[in-house]
Amino acid sequence: MGLRINETVPNFTAETDQGTITFHDWIGDSWAILFSHPKDFTPVCTTEFGAVAQLADEWKKRNTKVIGVSVDGVEDHRKWKQDIEKFGGAEAGFPIIADDGLAVSKAFDMLPAGYYLPENPTPADSQTVRSVFIIGPDKQLKLSMTYPMNVGRNFAEVLRALDGLQTAASKGVATPANWTPGADVVIPVAVSDADAKEKFGEFTTHFPYLRTTKL
Repeated sequence: MGLRINETVPNFTAETDQGTITFHDWIGDSWAILFSHPKDFTPVCTTEFGAVAQLADEWKKRNTKVIGVSVDGVEDHRKWKQDIEKFGGAEAGFPIIADDGLAVSKAFDMLPAGYYLPENPTPADSQTVRSVFIIGPDKQLKLSMTYPMNVGRNFAEVLRALDGLQTAASKGVATPANWTPGADVVIPVAVSDADAKEKFGEFTTHFPYLRTTKL
């Protein structure tokens, strides 16, 4: 059974290219994004890590830590970061977990519990390690996405989803399709019209179950 929304994510101790971490302690009071990759020195993953590096200021604005996972070791991670930084044109200041024992990949149900890598593995041997997990300060999973190896992840969408999660959490609202910061939000059905008026002021009733407002 995979990890479900609002479940506490696994805690673990792991080596990274920046030293040893204990995951829940590393998250602290921040939001966190864990993004996984099947192998170092792969083309699509290199572009993705570069995209994450380019968004360093955006993660910081949102009190969000980012951390990568790959099934290779620390030394490979350090060498790979040189390519990531060259391609992305930005410092890759986030840590990358060395999941060469597959403990993290299995804990997050990206690989079966009994799985092991063959000798001289290729990316195809760990291709399911291609997920994004957004985790709240309460250490609970808020959102996950899984991609195949031949489709690069859109980190602008990850950023938008993070904005939606943080807005929903702080304002007690939901976000509609294609929402971006500043657009109207959805008032939860559980909130009465009277309470909505008191909390949000003016709002638009499209249907009894669909009301929108500005923040």
